[in-house]
Amino acid sequence: MSFLRLLYLALAIWGTIKPMSHFLAYMEETGTGLSGLIDAWYVNQSTVGLTWDLTIAAIALTVWIIAETAVRRNWSALIAIPATFCIGVSCGLPLYLFLRTRPAR
Repeated sequence: MSFLRLLYLALAIWGTIKPMSHFLAYMEETGTGLSGLIDAWYVNQSTVGLTWDLTIAAIALTVWIIAETAVRRNWSALIAIPATFCIGVSCGLPLYLFLRTRPAR
């Protein structure tokens, strides 16, 4: 496996663990669960702006993944879409790049 693919994989793992550790800590601290976490995304204009920034980036990434998958027929790369919306762009983008750079058969 190339260094670049290993780097993408490492970033996908880090992009899963780092944000999730904060999300889980927040939910445990407040005891509000997922609904409380989502409410926190709209606490002030700064968090609303960041929420929209990441939402638009996630939608753009999804469009790109679908468009490239249709051309390349790399169906396994579609797993990056739920990873993007369930974990975050910090996981979905490097995961997609990892899957996209797989050597051709």
